Amino acid sequence: MTIFKGTATINCVINDVYSFLTDMNNHQQLMPEGVTNWSSTTNNASFNVQGMIKLAVKIEARVENSEIRIISFDNPPFDLELKWALSSINDQTVADLTITADLNMMMKIMASGPLQKLADHEVQTLKSLLS
Repeated sequence: MTIFKGTATINCVINDVYSFLTDMNNHQQLMPEGVTNWSSTTNNASFNVQGMIKLAVKIEARVENSEIRIISFDNPPFDLELKWALSSINDQTVADLTITADLNMMMKIMASGPLQKLADHEVQTLKSLLS
């Protein structure tokens, strides 16, 4: 498993950050350019990444004001998990995103850069949207 991480401190109470992240419809706002054909419900989303990979993800677990686990499903090219861990400091929220991907050596070479950029982009965009 290959792990990619991003962290941001958001000037927003933890309940508001948690509420935003538990609705997959909101995650489209966190995606970088190159993500197309977005379709989502509260619990699931599917999309294309740079016209190469089609992914479907779903929320597997929610722990109120603490954690959201999102996993790939529906024949993904590789297993993928996005885990948001939230903690509160005064009226701010620390949001940690950990992306874990089961990549073979070839996929690791091709996907490591974009997956790290995805982690960084999502946490910074979340901070911009909610601060």
